[in-house]
Amino acid sequence: MSICCGIPILESVYCLACARWVWLKCLYTAGRESENWGLATAEEFEPVPRFCRLILALYEEDLRNPLWAPLGGYGINPDWVILRKDYEETFGHVPPYMIYLDHDHSDIVLVVRGLNLAKESDYAVMLDNKLGQTKFDGGYVHNGLLKAAEWMFDAECEVLRELDLKKLGNIERKKIRCYATAPSRCMSLNLAVRYADVINSIVLQDDFLPRTTTALDNLFKSLFCLPCLLCIMCLKETCTLEENMLTDPRRLYAPGRLYHIIERKPFRFGRFPPVVKTAVPVDGRFEHIVLSCNITSDHAIIWIEREAQKAFDLMLEEDRTMEVPAKQRMERRKSLVREHSLEYKAALRRAIALDIHHAYSDSPYGTFTFTETEEGENSGRSNGETPCESLKRRTESWDDFVERLFDVDESGDMVFKK
Repeated sequence: MSICCGIPILESVYCLACARWVWLKCLYTAGRESENWGLATAEEFEPVPRFCRLILALYEEDLRNPLWAPLGGYGINPDWVILRKDYEETFGHVPPYMIYLDHDHSDIVLVVRGLNLAKESDYAVMLDNKLGQTKFDGGYVHNGLLKAAEWMFDAECEVLRELDLKKLGNIERKKIRCYATAPSRCMSLNLAVRYADVINSIVLQDDFLPRTTTALDNLFKSLFCLPCLLCIMCLKETCTLEENMLTDPRRLYAPGRLYHIIERKPFRFGRFPPVVKTAVPVDGRFEHIVLSCNITSDHAIIWIEREAQKAFDLMLEEDRTMEVPAKQRMERRKSLVREHSLEYKAALRRAIALDIHHAYSDSPYGTFTFTETEEGENSGRSNGETPCESLKRRTESWDDFVERLFDVDESGDMVFKK
C-alpha cells in the first residue's frame, strides 16, 4: 500500500526534473559559451571574410560571370586561379577545390568547398568515421576527412611545390594558417589545442555541427526528425559528466583557436551588430547543442560571410573612430602575436592540468612537440605518467615533422607514410 502511494510522488518528482531540464535547456544560449572570451581585433580577423568569399566563389561555374556574388563581389581575380577541380575531377574523394595565388596579400590559398547535401560522395566522406577509428600524431581524427586531405595532398603536392619555390616541407610553421568555417568535430582535444597556433575555426552563433558529438551518420539519416535527435543529444549531454568528456581520448572537437560570431541576443528579435569573441579553450569547446530555430541557417557559408564582413567593418570603424596612429597599429600587431602565443601556451598547460589524454607542455613557438613513439590507447599518461614527466618530451622541428609523416617516392613526389 505504501509503495503504491509513493509512485505518484516519484512521477511528480520525475516530471518536475524533466520540466526543469527543458526550461534550463531552452534558456541556454550560444553567447554563454564565449562570454568570458576576449574580443577579436581587426588585424587577426581580416582574413576570415576574405576566405569566406573564396569559398563562396567555388559555387560559381564561371568566375568571370558570377551569378550569386555577394555585395562587393568575391574580390577574386580569375587570372590568379592556378588550379580548379570539380566533382568529376576529384572522383568524389574530396569536395571541389581550387588553388588561388593571392598577389594582393602574398598568399597561396588552397580553398576547399564545404559539404554538399545533394552529393552522395560528400556524405561518404563525412560518414566515413567511427569512434576511435583513426589515430594521427598522438591523437584521434576524423577518418574520412583525413583520407580526403591525403588524396588532395597527393594530387596537388607538385603544384604547391612549384608555387612555393620547391620549399614544400621546409616552410616555417608560423607562415601556415588554416581557416575552417563551420567545422565538424574532427580531432581529439589534445590535437585541437596543440594546433591552435595554426588552425582557426569560425563558428556563427548557434551552428549545430561544431557542437554535434553524435555519429554523423545518425545525424544525416535523421534530418527529417532533426528536432527529435537534437533533444536526445541534449539529454545525453546533460547526463554526461564534464570530467568524462575531457578525459575521453576518442571524443572529437572543433579544431584550433575558436572565433565565435554573435549577432543575436536572448529574448530579443532580429539581428544585432555582430561581435566576435576568440579564445583557445580547453574545457567548454562548444559542448552543448543550442535549442534554436537558427541552428541550421547559422551553418550556411553565405550567412557566415555576411556576418563576418559586418563584424570586420565594425572593427575597422571603431579603429577609425579612435584614430589609431600607424605606429601604434604596428605595435598592436606585435602585441597580438605575443598575446596569442601566451594564450596558446597557457591552453597547453591547462590541458596537462586537466589530465587530457596525450597532452604535454608547449615548446618554443613555431615548433612541434612529440613523443618518441606513437602511444597506444592505454599507454603514456593513462599508465600513470604525471604532468611533470610529460614536460620531458622532446621537441621536433617542422622539417622533422614533415619527414616523419611523409615519404618521397621514386618520382620525387611527397606521399603520406602508410
